[in-house]
Amino acid sequence: MAGQEDQDAQRGRNAVLSWYDSTRPMFIDLVGDYAGKELFLVEGDSLLRLCFEDERIDFQDGFQLLHLVYVVERFLENLVKRHCQFHIAFFEENAELCMPPRTPGTHRSRYLLARSIIKRHLAVHLPDTHPNLQVNVFSSLKCSEFQEYLRVCPIHFVMAHDGSPNSITSIPAVELDEDAPLAEDDERWTKILLRGMIRSFNVHRLNVALINRIEFRDSKVFTMIVESFTPPRKLKLTMNSTFGEEIANAKKLLKDSRKTSSDIEAAFGNQDLEEVSEAFAEVDLNESYCLVAYAVSKILKQQECYLFLASAFVLHSVIIKHIPLSQRRLPLITFDADFEGQIDSFLAAVSEVCQNAVRNEGWNELMASEEFDCDSIDLIDGRLFRAALQAMCDDSLHVVVPRAAQPDWALLSDLVKELGKETLSLVGSSEPASSKSTAKEADFHLKAEELTVLPFTNTVFDKHLECIHVKTDDSVAARFGAMKIYRETTHWHNHRKPLNPKYAPAPKVTKWKNPLRTNQFYMKEMTTYAASLTGAKGKALEPETITVGAKRLAKLVEKAEKTPAKSKNEEVQERALQNQSAGGKKGTKKAASGLSKKEQMIADNKERKGSSEADKAFTAWSTIMKGLDAISDHQDRYLKTLDYLNGLDSAKTAFLEADISTYMLQSLLNWWTMYCKGNKKIEGYFVVALIWTTVRTICTSDSPISTENIQHVTKLCTLLGITNALTPFDPNPTDRKLSFVFKYPPSTQDLRIEVSQTEFQLNYCGPYMDRMLDAKPDPRVSSFVPDGWQREVLDQLDANKSVFVVAPTSAGKTFISFYAMEQVLRADNDGVLVYVAPTKALVNQIAAEIQGRFSKKFPVPGKGVWAIHTRDYRVNNSTGCQILVTVPHILQIMLLSPSNAKAWAPRVRRIIFDEIHSIGQAEDGVVWEQLLLLAPCPIIALSATVGNPDQFNDWLKDTQKALGSDLKMIKHSTRYSDLRKYMYEPPAVFKFTGLGRSYGVGLGLDGLLGFDAIHPASSLVDKSRGMPDDLALEPRDCLSLWKAMCKFQNSKYPVPESLNPEKALPACIRKADIFAWEKDLKKLLLQWLADKSSPIDKVVNELTPGATATNLLTSGRASSNSSSNSDGDQIDPSDLKSTTLPLLYQLHKRRALPAILFNYDRSQCEKIAEAVLKQLVAAELLWKEGPQWKKLMEGYEKYKEQKDKKSRKPAKPSKKTKGEDDEGGSKVDRMREESSEGASGYDLFDPEAPQEDFSFANPKALQKAELEEYIRALRWKNVKEELLDLLRRGIGVHHAGMNRKYRQCVEMLFRRGFLRVVIATGTLSMGINMPCVTVVFCGNSVYLTALNFRQAAGRSGRRGFDLLGNVVFQGVSRERASRLLSSRLPELTGHFPITTTLVLRLFTLLHDSKSSPYAERAINSLLSQPRLYLGGQSFKEQVLHHLRFSIEYLRRNELLGPKGEPVNFTSCVSHLYYTENSSFAFHALLKGGYFHKLCADIDTKTTIVLDTLILVLCHLFGRRVCRVVDDPEEAEMIKRSPSVVYLKPMPEDAANILRKHNADTLDVFTTYVKTFAAQHTKEEERYLPLTNIPAGFMKPAINGKANGHATANGSAHATTPTEEDEIFDFLPSLPVPHARSNFVALSGLGDEFSTIDDLCSSTREGIFLESAVIPHLEIHPDENRTPLNAYILDFYMHGSLDPLEKANGIRKSDVWFLLNDFSMVLATIVTSIALHLGLGSDADPEMLDVMGAGDAAENDADEQVAAATIPDAPGATAATAQAAAPVRKSKKVVDDWDAGEDALVAQEDYLKSEGLNGIGATDDEEYEKLMNVYKAFRHLKSAFDEKFHAIFA
Repeated sequence: MAGQEDQDAQRGRNAVLSWYDSTRPMFIDLVGDYAGKELFLVEGDSLLRLCFEDERIDFQDGFQLLHLVYVVERFLENLVKRHCQFHIAFFEENAELCMPPRTPGTHRSRYLLARSIIKRHLAVHLPDTHPNLQVNVFSSLKCSEFQEYLRVCPIHFVMAHDGSPNSITSIPAVELDEDAPLAEDDERWTKILLRGMIRSFNVHRLNVALINRIEFRDSKVFTMIVESFTPPRKLKLTMNSTFGEEIANAKKLLKDSRKTSSDIEAAFGNQDLEEVSEAFAEVDLNESYCLVAYAVSKILKQQECYLFLASAFVLHSVIIKHIPLSQRRLPLITFDADFEGQIDSFLAAVSEVCQNAVRNEGWNELMASEEFDCDSIDLIDGRLFRAALQAMCDDSLHVVVPRAAQPDWALLSDLVKELGKETLSLVGSSEPASSKSTAKEADFHLKAEELTVLPFTNTVFDKHLECIHVKTDDSVAARFGAMKIYRETTHWHNHRKPLNPKYAPAPKVTKWKNPLRTNQFYMKEMTTYAASLTGAKGKALEPETITVGAKRLAKLVEKAEKTPAKSKNEEVQERALQNQSAGGKKGTKKAASGLSKKEQMIADNKERKGSSEADKAFTAWSTIMKGLDAISDHQDRYLKTLDYLNGLDSAKTAFLEADISTYMLQSLLNWWTMYCKGNKKIEGYFVVALIWTTVRTICTSDSPISTENIQHVTKLCTLLGITNALTPFDPNPTDRKLSFVFKYPPSTQDLRIEVSQTEFQLNYCGPYMDRMLDAKPDPRVSSFVPDGWQREVLDQLDANKSVFVVAPTSAGKTFISFYAMEQVLRADNDGVLVYVAPTKALVNQIAAEIQGRFSKKFPVPGKGVWAIHTRDYRVNNSTGCQILVTVPHILQIMLLSPSNAKAWAPRVRRIIFDEIHSIGQAEDGVVWEQLLLLAPCPIIALSATVGNPDQFNDWLKDTQKALGSDLKMIKHSTRYSDLRKYMYEPPAVFKFTGLGRSYGVGLGLDGLLGFDAIHPASSLVDKSRGMPDDLALEPRDCLSLWKAMCKFQNSKYPVPESLNPEKALPACIRKADIFAWEKDLKKLLLQWLADKSSPIDKVVNELTPGATATNLLTSGRASSNSSSNSDGDQIDPSDLKSTTLPLLYQLHKRRALPAILFNYDRSQCEKIAEAVLKQLVAAELLWKEGPQWKKLMEGYEKYKEQKDKKSRKPAKPSKKTKGEDDEGGSKVDRMREESSEGASGYDLFDPEAPQEDFSFANPKALQKAELEEYIRALRWKNVKEELLDLLRRGIGVHHAGMNRKYRQCVEMLFRRGFLRVVIATGTLSMGINMPCVTVVFCGNSVYLTALNFRQAAGRSGRRGFDLLGNVVFQGVSRERASRLLSSRLPELTGHFPITTTLVLRLFTLLHDSKSSPYAERAINSLLSQPRLYLGGQSFKEQVLHHLRFSIEYLRRNELLGPKGEPVNFTSCVSHLYYTENSSFAFHALLKGGYFHKLCADIDTKTTIVLDTLILVLCHLFGRRVCRVVDDPEEAEMIKRSPSVVYLKPMPEDAANILRKHNADTLDVFTTYVKTFAAQHTKEEERYLPLTNIPAGFMKPAINGKANGHATANGSAHATTPTEEDEIFDFLPSLPVPHARSNFVALSGLGDEFSTIDDLCSSTREGIFLESAVIPHLEIHPDENRTPLNAYILDFYMHGSLDPLEKANGIRKSDVWFLLNDFSMVLATIVTSIALHLGLGSDADPEMLDVMGAGDAAENDADEQVAAATIPDAPGATAATAQAAAPVRKSKKVVDDWDAGEDALVAQEDYLKSEGLNGIGATDDEEYEKLMNVYKAFRHLKSAFDEKFHAIFA
């Protein structure tokens, strides 16, 4: 950004616009992916500007105020019903900005009046319906009130307008004929002001969401986000003044241009207030009457000539109150120019006067005190006013006010007389010379239209569609009845032998293409991956072999209550235990309890043998002890002893645990004594905490303990004053002597702790406390003791029920899945379990775990345990396995596939949905939802982050019930290890000279330089948000919170004595006690939060550092001298590239690595990693110039000479054995030789490799040869050298744009402990098993949301390794960190479940599976279930109505036959399902013969055809809108670049076909709205959508029914007027619309709609229409004014990446994905046309193999590596039984670069010569044409993929 700012500084006059053009806004789903439940601010004038831009509002002439209010409310209601939380703020300095550009000066006051009225209306009425939706008014952005508001309400972002025109237009734009240059200036000034405002929000760290880019799709809100930034200090001042001047100047110019001179004095003064107060005191009025009387009288006092207009105006006000809304659809009546001028100036005067009144406090107070209705939203209806004028002129009134309105007319006339001394009159005027109306005679008569649909019947669908009554039209039916049924495998080729799908032809095997070999290669990768996962380091995997039949349950040990508080490496011990019987330790009496006689004898023998085993163990220990005693440093001695204990097997642990633990106490005691001597007790308390936890281990251990052990432990606790740690020991201790002499320090030394024991435990021992809640042994689980909630889940699974499990990360959800898998494997050899994961990384991991856990022998070949199937690769046979691991899209294809309906789908026994909260995502959420509705079996849904679990559970329960399964939700709310949060402040200067040693065994990062702990309660800055349910408090947090609350309690807010920890907690505190105490503390805290007058602010302040920065736990060592913070380079604290190494250095010092650094920008991840690499290399080079290195190298040279001498000795003849490696001799031999010769410190030294002090790698975790093997494999894949260098130094980068093999490598090496730093995007946070000690949020991002924060933070604190996880915020402000901590998770809302493509796919499933029971069940379950969606119960009818009209659309577009049979190009459309709605536009062109015509010349004019073809496709697929650039320099840069950037219009004949398609679609869905309205909406629409305020007159009910009958069955006839209506028969009312809202009809619009958007955004209430699921595509420039980005076309033309980033504005990290997606579209089109033509028939009809060129290239590379590394398998080797079935089919036509081309040409030639004999003449011609289309697309795909390949190879 900095460089950008420099340019800005020089640009002067264009500073704001050029700054804005340089930003790169991101398109994002506001609710699901960004804001969640966060509060944001809607800038009021931006909102109004957006609504004024709605061209349907007749504001210029018709002055339709109420229609405008409706549009504002409808927009806000759209936000509200999508669960948005927001406030609205109006800034008085921005008032001018609400007007659309080109507003004539005479109209200025109307806009300002509308603004004042809407502001007041929302402020008065919102509190009744939406109390949380505040409306605030501030004078300016800089005013102190606004700053204070930001402090009190931490808003997440602001929604504002950027001044560019609204992209989607509802009606063709009408240009105003004004002086164009002025209009352009006007637009430019508003842009400067709006963008200046965006910039000032950005500088204040607030992102801005563009309100004029909002798209409501489904339950989502999409828009562009302009990210905030911090300008560099040196530029800040100059920039601010440049921007400031430009903005002030634009403000002045804009105001001057709109100034108008008025003859009326309009101000509302004190005298006016007195007069109106007196006049209004006695009468019963409403606000609009008050305004009318006041305004008219004030104007008449000054200008009597307005009497005629004033009388008409008062009359119009009275009529408004006496006619219903439906009668106010009037034509626009216009008069001659002179009279129009008078009307304009009169309305300007009225607006000016009313606006001044409404803005005045006195006026508002008067209205409130008199309790007058605030109804000014319907103050003026310009069309009605004009109709009243005309009625007075042509005397259709007969100078009499209609009877019903007479009292009001009299009342207002009296008021005007009293206030303005003028008498109103209804006598006409001769002034208007002429008048004309926009309505023609025919418009006043409603056309009776018969609404019909094409005939359709289908037994399965009919019963769902019973409730929908529409007439069918049989006349056209004949034409559709004759359509050919299309079958995928045999359409054109009735002469060829139909293929039997059971025996697919064997795939062709070549040197490079051997699917078997590739599968072996993937299996080998998986096995390596699994080894890293299960931690079976170095050992071959030992998966459990599963046999069909009941599982043997583990025997339970009786003594279960006494469970140990496990030491650090409990998992190592658990694993050792796992390999034994689940009884007690070998050879102990406990193991023998409850055994048979035979087993008892064996146990006794073991015990006898045991005593000799014990002696051996103690002998070994005494040898080890000698080595340990020699270590002088107490800390090192303690750590080495701990490592030794953790490394013992379970038998030795049983004998030695008590003695070794006592030995550790000796070391810790000496270490603590040093602190006491130096008077630094506080700094050493963490050592006492280690003593406390060691004592707890001894007390709770199952190992035998001696009397002597007990004596020393008791004495030690007494000395230190921590006797509470003691709990009863084993009542039968042994009398073995202690294996060493326990030495105590001299008695003079005071070793007692100086705080109470309770406080000490809370402050220092929290992480070590016993975590057992309700765990009990369970025979079904042998590897650990399951908690209550886990046992409950197993019970549900055993009963074959569905479960929904909500539990935090690291709570132990994963094992549930493996239990379910084992159930399916044991049940039989046929059942299938499908595991659905949201990301490919998670798919790989789960498959590897299955590989590591289970193996099974199958009686028939071709079956296997597991398979992977994702879009871009497969391992094993996906329909021949029992556990399929896949992603949602693939499972959806498989469940909807006709070929699976009879064989595979019915075998599915259970589906596991992992990370189920993905249902809330914008992209794939709808697929998750459809899968839940389609599931043919019980399910398991797992998630750690669901914002509304109860509501979601209700929905899941209902859907499961409809499918015949019971579902139970099981919630568990506590994490295994606590997370401690820190802010990181980098040092001002830093000089890196090497990492040096790690210190400190205390937990957490307290006391480390730059780290500041955050108390979770200090994040509760915004009281209105309450407290999230998952805000967890550690024991020390609870204590400091309790103390703070006690400090500020008062008589009204006391802290109960029962919360005092001394009373609330037992002597020896366990985690369960803390949970209970925390719950009570939070309860009180919530009460304080809810009450504004409580001392909560003081408490939060007290807990915020700065107030009291406590360094509770310090590391106990001075900072190392290895790198210093005193002299060195200046650090820019906002630059992540320079602050990351200092941060990692500190973490290394505290042993807080491994760490994952999350940054949500892919390219930024790589930049940070490369910066750290540069710094490490530079520091290492500098060090190598120093004396240490020189000395080291001298020693090394000597060592090499000695080695040479030895190697000259005659070598022993060695037999070559299996274990040999490159260096000759087996490893074992070499190791024996080396150990006999005495190892040298230089054995592992490599001067070329990164040196230890300049690398984060842990060389002990991986052999060098292994690392080199990994690196060699990655070089095959063309991975960048920098990334390989980073791996060598222990740093990995992980994001979706990385090579798949490299990503897996990073995951494996991190898990094995070799890599200790990984920099990643959010891909690693989703369920991936990569636990670490510390998680760092490295920089702020739009994607750092409440959900992503919790997912990513959950990676820290490894269960079984770490008792505490650290979470660090680096480069994130404290306010932002607080907001993340106190944020609530977004609620899961569903999607509109029925898309047109889904309907088509359901018909294909039904038809092609011959109406199989599975297919019928799938359809019934999709259509009969409740919806997780915006609507309520009534919504179901809408879905079915929508379904009926989707069928109508498909019938009219010749994709379905009359009985629902798929015909013609069905497969092409359904294969492109993921591009809906583009797929339907593509089909329109295909059906309309456009491609046939275009591609006829493919052989002669290849280039021209391909260029046109890609242009058309760019209009259909991968559409991204382009920003219009305002900065001349930026525009010039785009002109010079090789990219055209703005996509030129589509060829006219293609555009015409699409226009017709859109018009037909509009027709179909207009019919839908009209028939639905006729059937379901009976009462008149008169309530505003958000505030529910009624408008217009409500007629009294006749016979209990309101008047205005809606006719059923789709024919809409005019309603006959009653007498009541006839009173106002002088009004030229137009017929009442049925489909369109009455509010929109105020502007004269009826039931004719111009675009789909017009239809969807103006239907009446009660009709819901989702434009996202209507198959139409907006055509530029007809419906979409913003041009499309030509990035695909540009890439196709120039094939380079640079211009795509610079000119097209595509983020570098997105390019690969976008191009790969387009390549995938091409592949799909080519393959589906090939299938349609009957080519390439070995393809599976579901096209599961189609992929983009990027993915294909990666797989090709895999095949080459496989060919190079795996010897050719002679046929199918028996090694992998799973691989027996052919797995990845030889890649089809579509994915081939060149090899398959010849074969296809040959096939085409064959077909030309013989293939068409059996086909009729017309088909023959059609076939030829389609073959050309196919050829053209194949050419295009090859050309595009070649360029794509060249760039990314």
